[in-house]
Amino acid sequence: MRVLFISDVYFPRVNGVSTSIRTFREDLAGEGVETLLVAPQYPAEVADVAEVADAAEVGASGPGVLRVSAAGVPGDPEDRRMRWRPLRRELEALRRADIDLVHIHTPFVAHYAGVRFARRAGVPCIATYHTFFEEYLHHYAPLLPHGVGRFLARLFTRSQCAQVQALIAPSEPMRAVLTTYGVTTPIHVLPTGLAADRFRPGDGARFRARAGIAPQRPLVTYIGRVAHEKNIGFLVRMFAEVRARVPEALLVIAGEGPARENLRAQVAALGLAEHVYFAGYLERNSELLDCYAAADVFVFASRTETQGLVLLEAMAQGVPVVSTAELGTRSVLLPESGALVVPEETAAFAAAVVRVLTEPALKEALGARGLTYARTWSSVAMARRLQRLYTALVNAPQGARIAA
Repeated sequence: MRVLFISDVYFPRVNGVSTSIRTFREDLAGEGVETLLVAPQYPAEVADVAEVADAAEVGASGPGVLRVSAAGVPGDPEDRRMRWRPLRRELEALRRADIDLVHIHTPFVAHYAGVRFARRAGVPCIATYHTFFEEYLHHYAPLLPHGVGRFLARLFTRSQCAQVQALIAPSEPMRAVLTTYGVTTPIHVLPTGLAADRFRPGDGARFRARAGIAPQRPLVTYIGRVAHEKNIGFLVRMFAEVRARVPEALLVIAGEGPARENLRAQVAALGLAEHVYFAGYLERNSELLDCYAAADVFVFASRTETQGLVLLEAMAQGVPVVSTAELGTRSVLLPESGALVVPEETAAFAAAVVRVLTEPALKEALGARGLTYARTWSSVAMARRLQRLYTALVNAPQGARIAA
């Protein structure tokens, strides 16, 4: 089977969509599914600062990756917008007889190009709903009245979801959101899962040495995109309370994104400049694992995650987690996960972090339970489920939908 993946983002642009695409492509290959990915071309300067796993991800076409000429996105230095005409030419040049199914991963240019190709080729089309678009629009179009933005986001989502034969939601809460929107396309819950390499132990001492951090200094760590919707500003405010009880603690913020300068200003205003370390992008196969391993506690408070893979990655390194549980993270932060789940209240959140930092037995127990739990999220098992869904769609009558 040959599946056309199409996405408005991929490495060197670092986010959960890129990670999900790469993980599924690698594991699907072991299940006999060949994938061709169509994604934007990125300029060299983006690759210079991004987390890049191999040469094929720098921006050029590589094995199974077709890069399309792209333009910048106003107000967003990270993302690129595939140009419609070059994209259409590239897709029309594909041998349609060689494509069995189209899998769309983003709701922008890629969605409309993917639907168009699938209809012309007479093959099924499926989409993964990675992005909580309603909240995304609220952050990136702040002048739009919230009620109007919510109405437009839901209308937009219903329209797009009606154009495909099946939907994938990364979590049960995300499926519930789509259902409340009035989406009638069958929704299959299928998380990305953790690749085996995420369990390779990182070297926390190496990260500390490279960053000039003392070996015993308590580290409160966030890893992920540094974007407004990730609610990192709350973590900074919370950390100010942590320091009142653990003065030597250091907050590590690893990642890049449009909220970085605002966060730097917030940190300075709170007098935390000497107590917050911005690590920037970290190479995925060594530096990122080292950063996880160096942490004494991993903190997370995003309201918009459709899954929350970074929580599982932290657990896979045996790091205790303190987090809110909103949207997709509710599916990850189950009682057996070992995480401390707290409300988005600075005092309660800070108290939980302080407990982990000051109670060694609790820290050890949470880390051990989290590691055991993370092993149940095998990416290979998720890829097998996706392969079965592909097969059902390909074998169904043209245009038929496969019930979840």
